[in-house]
Order: sequence, then structure tokens, then C-alpha cells
Amino acid sequence: MTPLLSDVTVNGEAISAAAIAAEAQNHPAPKSKPGRAWTAAAQALVVRALLLQEGRRRGLVPDPQEVARGRFETDDEALIRQVLDAALDPAPPTNAEISAAYEATPERWRAPTLYEAAHILLPVRPGDAAGLAVARAQADALLAEIRRNPRAFDTLARENSACPSREAGGRLGQLISGDTVAEFEAAMDALTEGALCDAPVRTRYGLHILRLDARAPGAVLPFETVAPRIREALEKAAWAKAARDFVAELAAQARVTGITLNAA
Repeated sequence: MTPLLSDVTVNGEAISAAAIAAEAQNHPAPKSKPGRAWTAAAQALVVRALLLQEGRRRGLVPDPQEVARGRFETDDEALIRQVLDAALDPAPPTNAEISAAYEATPERWRAPTLYEAAHILLPVRPGDAAGLAVARAQADALLAEIRRNPRAFDTLARENSACPSREAGGRLGQLISGDTVAEFEAAMDALTEGALCDAPVRTRYGLHILRLDARAPGAVLPFETVAPRIREALEKAAWAKAARDFVAELAAQARVTGITLNAA
């Protein structure tokens, strides 16, 4: 078995265990399996080394571009971009492919769903187990009170919610898909109109007592409206596949030690 913190070489170029450990901070993994983060980091640095070596082999000179106001690529970032620009030329999607993609999954191309909801937010800091227990007990008590007297929601929101919406009795106004965090939106989708959540909804902000007042699913958009988005999605997918294939070719020709390179 390869040692967890061994050095890696790519065509004789060393990647130190320290560099891999630093890169591993960018690759989340379960605490019980830190080796996954290390392996992912090593894979990423091997791919980076392969692309930089290919850029030098092709005689490319880094030409950093501005990627945001006042921020430019590093030389390595520029060289990797230039290598991929030179090596990749995926065929653009045809009109028939775009039409087929739409017809295969028309439900994917809906207008955003519109929601009207109200909530009471009980904040909990991430990792605060004691705070979570206190908030859960408070949420359960508030839910019980609202079930006894639904009209109490407004007053209880004003008195207990940590969200600015408390000034409106917890009402959030009109929301569309993507306006809230995924857990909150999933909870809204699971409720029927006018319903109160059965249990507090947990998000990174804390616990929410949620009431869905109305929901209007978006209609499937006509092909002409979404065709540019489909074209862009297919172009990105084609570019990503071409990039994977190109890296796989480089890896197949490379001498890599210290790790087994994942062909994917």
C-alpha cells in the first residue's frame, strides 16, 4: 500500500508530501477517512503537473489574463489555460442535438417556482451542539403553540425570530427557486399550500419553523426560449469531456510514482 504521506513524482518531477497536504485542505473528506482528501489532492497536483509540463513541451510562454477587476492569472494558471485552449477543439452541438436534449428532459427547463412563505428563525452556530439542543426545544414549544393557535404565528415570529422578516410576522414575501438554501427550498416543496412544517427545518443558519402560504410551479419553457441555455450546457459538457480525454492521454504516457492516477 502507498504510504499516506509519500512524495509523488510526475515524469521525474517531484511533488512533495507537504505540497499535497497543503492542497488537501481544498478537498473535503469524512474525518474518519482523511486519506480521501490526500488522494484527491495528489491527483489534482499530478494533473496540474502534467498540464504544465505539456505547456513547456509545446514551448508556450505564459500570458496571464485579467480574470476579475485588478486580478490576473498566475503564470501557471495562464499556461494551463493556454495548453487547454491549444489542445481542445470539441465540435459544437448541432441543432438536432440541442433539440434532442430538450425533448429528452423538458421538465428540466421550467421557469422558476414561485413561493410565498413565512418562518421563524432560531439561530444556531455551526457545531454548537448545546445551542442546537436549546433551539430545538424552543422550536418544538413554538410549533406546539402554533398548532393550538395558528394565528399566533405572526406574534411569535415578531417575538422570537432572528430574521429581519420578523417585522412582517415572519413573512418572506415572494421567493423563487434558488432564492433560499437547498434545505429550505426542499422543505417548501414538501409542504402543501397553507401547511406548517411537522418539524423544525435545519439549515446552516439554524432551525426554521416554516409555513408555506402559496406555491406556483413554473411552466415548462418553450424550446426557443431555452435553446441558448441548452447549447451552452452542451458546449460545456463537450469541453469537459475533451479535457478529461486529453488529461487521460497525458497520464497514459507519463511516469507517475507514489500514487495510482485515477483515469477519470
